[in-house]
Amino acid sequence: MKKKTLLCCAAAAMLLLGAGNANAQLLNASDNVPAGAVIYSLPQTSIVLKVDVAVKTFTAGPYAKYAQKYLGVQSKSVNSQDCEILKIEMLPCVEADLNSRVAVNLGTIKGASANFLEMCAQGLVVTSDSYTNAPTSFRFNVATNPFAKGEPVSTLDNVTTTIYKSVKNDAGELEQVPIQQTQIVEKNIDKRAEETASLIFKLRQKRIDIVTGETDATYSGEAMGAALAEIARLEEEYLSMFLGKTTVTNLTQTFDVIPEAGGNKLMYVAFRIADQGLVPANNVGGRPVVVELEPEKMASLPSENNAVSSKNRIYFRVPRTVNVKVKDGQKVLLQSRMPIYQLGQNSFIPVDALIK
Repeated sequence: MKKKTLLCCAAAAMLLLGAGNANAQLLNASDNVPAGAVIYSLPQTSIVLKVDVAVKTFTAGPYAKYAQKYLGVQSKSVNSQDCEILKIEMLPCVEADLNSRVAVNLGTIKGASANFLEMCAQGLVVTSDSYTNAPTSFRFNVATNPFAKGEPVSTLDNVTTTIYKSVKNDAGELEQVPIQQTQIVEKNIDKRAEETASLIFKLRQKRIDIVTGETDATYSGEAMGAALAEIARLEEEYLSMFLGKTTVTNLTQTFDVIPEAGGNKLMYVAFRIADQGLVPANNVGGRPVVVELEPEKMASLPSENNAVSSKNRIYFRVPRTVNVKVKDGQKVLLQSRMPIYQLGQNSFIPVDALIK
């Protein structure tokens, strides 16, 4: 961040040399704005955290409970989600502190107002129409079922049953005549799992036959590679019906932490890590990631009581350097030093002291 931006309001005092009285007043929320005054805000720092995460979603296969029976392997049968932080960045951003407003009369120098506004254009003077009309996009993807396209085997079966019907023979006696009846019924899941496991073993045997040449077709070069790749794809697809599928969704989210001016609070919950991803700090359904502040010592600046004059002054704010740690429990994810304006001190430049 540029130092001339940090002290832009202080530099405005140079505009007032040789002018009439220039009076600055710190405004309270209930104060009326003095007529003819220019209003600006002292700066404050917001800590912006940009976090890249990977959300892993495991969907159990429909044949999970038959994996041990037909394939001899164990498989998870419960869906689950897990969130992992891949990257985290921390950036201090300077913005206007709307709770610390100053009214200043810039005197009678020609062009003083325009120059003052130009120097304070990087956030210290805020207008109501500063929205940039930036495009928006959906942050979260819609969850889908990875097995929605269907099973590799037919879910229907032809079942033939025999029923007996009583008919009279030529002698007038009743006889039981067998009649075969075919019906289409839904296969039970055990049967579908068995057929899918059979397909897996057939694919594996087919691969062995191709590699060893025990097949009627001849494969060589690219043809063999393509055939083996397709067998591997089908095998993986069929195995997922037993072992399940894992999908990974990468997300980037930002969270702001604004330290409280004049407060003793040195730790803030920035966001929380939940199974489904990152959630705001006020959502108690996740593990908290905190921002911990350790202010460094700062020499005292002149106070208003020691001012040479109660007039001809321009207020500005000197930031305090703070050691910032981003922690997940006892694990430090990121650490850096940065200036935090609202934890610093307000001061001023008396214009009388600059006049020779």
